[in-house]
Amino acid sequence: MRYSLLLFLVLFVAQKSIAQFDKYFDEKTLRLDYYHCGNSVTEKYFFDELIQEPFWAGSETNLIDATGYGTHLLEVRTASNDLVYSKGYCTLFDEWQTTSEARTTDCCYPESVVMPFPREKVAVSILTRDKKGEWQKQFEYQVDPKSYFIKKEREKLPVFDIVRSGNPNKKVDIVLLPEGYTEDQKELFKADCKKFAEEFLRYSPYSENKDKFNIRGVWAASSQEGPDVPGDNVWNKTRLNGSYYTFDSERYLMIKDFQEVRNVAGNAPYDYIYILANTEKYGGGAIYNFYGISAAHHPDETGKIYIHEFGHLFAGLGDEYVGGVEYSDFYPTNVEPWEPNLTTLVDFNRKWKSMLPAGTSVPTPSKPENQQKLGVYEGGGYVSKGVYRPWINCLMNNLHTIDVFCPVCNKAIQEMIDLNCK
Repeated sequence: MRYSLLLFLVLFVAQKSIAQFDKYFDEKTLRLDYYHCGNSVTEKYFFDELIQEPFWAGSETNLIDATGYGTHLLEVRTASNDLVYSKGYCTLFDEWQTTSEARTTDCCYPESVVMPFPREKVAVSILTRDKKGEWQKQFEYQVDPKSYFIKKEREKLPVFDIVRSGNPNKKVDIVLLPEGYTEDQKELFKADCKKFAEEFLRYSPYSENKDKFNIRGVWAASSQEGPDVPGDNVWNKTRLNGSYYTFDSERYLMIKDFQEVRNVAGNAPYDYIYILANTEKYGGGAIYNFYGISAAHHPDETGKIYIHEFGHLFAGLGDEYVGGVEYSDFYPTNVEPWEPNLTTLVDFNRKWKSMLPAGTSVPTPSKPENQQKLGVYEGGGYVSKGVYRPWINCLMNNLHTIDVFCPVCNKAIQEMIDLNCK
């Protein structure tokens, strides 16, 4: 009897949430493109255009983001100011702001946000964390879904399934895009997509959740093979214009024009975008709820690179290593990071404190006997002092020597899988 009552309550809540979705939204996507501009101390948003895309792959029951993750927050509110959708995310512009170039130069990055397509007029806002970690509204745009200025034209590209587990609204949907694959390399891209899926689903906790993922590929050919490598004077004409040496870091392979990434990805239902670069050169990158990218043909650690970068993209996991980047001051030591696997001890109570074994010292010494012990180890977020990580080593730290996530990262990933599949 108790079980029947619980089942009834779960079904009632789910049906009520779906009814809320149907009240406010249609099962397609509204995309708002804008330009994110500024320098090291300022930022401003400039509206570009609205685009209708044919699919909505996100949850229809879990519409409000309660994770607290991200440096930006998308909010959608009705005419009566009811919050009906929200999503946290980060951008490449955020990282650029911490570079030395941003201290002397103004710059613009093409970006976009997506949301379920509203049935009635809504206000779309973007909030940004200030230096104290508090949300501040930076941009607002009034959307009339009946406007004939919402663009519906799009390039139709071939889409193929790699892993198909079920309804996109109840699964984690990953779309794989090609960067630097020429017209005669379509089958190579398909093989690389299959390899991505095999490697991705080999690592825990993804391996225990295989039935919760859909993975699709979208084919879009490039004129030339492989991304740019400015340090080697290699410049190729590719579909997404990927490049190593992002922020002058050789292995940091990224794409500045996120709007073009969306153009290709929008051919399939997706929650997360991952880009396979047709190169052997070690490198990649990923940004929370933005996109991930890495070399598809690195001879040794392709699978681990996929898993490490997807940890950033999917669960908002921070890098636990020291150095390796050109930007600085990414984690002020007087503010608690939002990433679940990093802490400055400013507000450790909301991190993994409750998971620590009794008697664990904080901070925890990095001794050989603590190698597999959950603790609070100094060094992470690219700096050796003031930022702490949960394990001495983890896939978010030195992926050359380990192939598992620490308990904190594992928990964060599992929670995000569950949120996406509600």
